[in-house]
Amino acid sequence: MTAAIKRHAGKTLTGTVVSTKMKDTVVVEVDRFVAHPKYRKYLRHTKRFKAHDAGNKKKVGEKITIVECAPISKGKHFRVLMNEQSE
Repeated sequence: MTAAIKRHAGKTLTGTVVSTKMKDTVVVEVDRFVAHPKYRKYLRHTKRFKAHDAGNKKKVGEKITIVECAPISKGKHFRVLMNEQSE
């Protein structure tokens, strides 16, 4: 029997950890650039997501990838997938 390939349904986002003050939770800030519909100037849109981090292993400032999952709590619908900077 071969090893099962783990698939991730839902959105995958990359951002920076800005807070680790909650138990098993990190706050990740995700930036995206959107063109203005009329003037075509690119604007930065920033959004913060709460993500599940079992064991509080992430530190503030790390770039990580989060993936959408079933709701864990009222405001937490993502979990940490991996580090972007693996040094």
